[in-house]
Amino acid sequence: MDDNRITELLFSRDGSALAALNEKYGAYCLKIAENVLRNRQDAEECVNDALLRVWRSVPPEKPASLMLYMARITRNIAFNRYNENTAEKRGGGECALVLDELAECVGGGGTEDEYFSKELGECIRGFVKGLPVRERNVFVRRYFYTEPAPEIAEKYGLTEENVRVILSRTRKKLKKLLIKEGFYNG
Repeated sequence: MDDNRITELLFSRDGSALAALNEKYGAYCLKIAENVLRNRQDAEECVNDALLRVWRSVPPEKPASLMLYMARITRNIAFNRYNENTAEKRGGGECALVLDELAECVGGGGTEDEYFSKELGECIRGFVKGLPVRERNVFVRRYFYTEPAPEIAEKYGLTEENVRVILSRTRKKLKKLLIKEGFYNG
């Protein structure tokens, strides 16, 4: 079933929309959640929560891409679950590594402000769109999908060291841009 039809079903509050969404994007979202959580049961719960959130938000929302909408919601739920799961035992896991890597670019403080977060997000999206294709793919795989470097290397025919170098250089470029734009004062 195509996305337009699924959206129509969501707008008409037809429960079959959830089954169609799960059939079309469930495995994709499960992979995203598993990359963050490294736990199949928690990841499955995140996908179910994402389906419910889509049900509650469409309408009034009408996402341009259901796949990306589902992915973003799933990813956010998974990160929240990760934070809950590790609140007392900080450390470990791919998610912690990804957050630590990005912290060197984004820095701390002020990100609680909704306007600041929105502007920062737009700046980062523009930065990512402007990257050469290979750098963009590696960056998104690492920091959106939280894929480990060996998996990214295999996917793009690179060595793990190439992936680490690409990520390091890209983070440095991002940090330089964020300093220039006033988002980072490190």
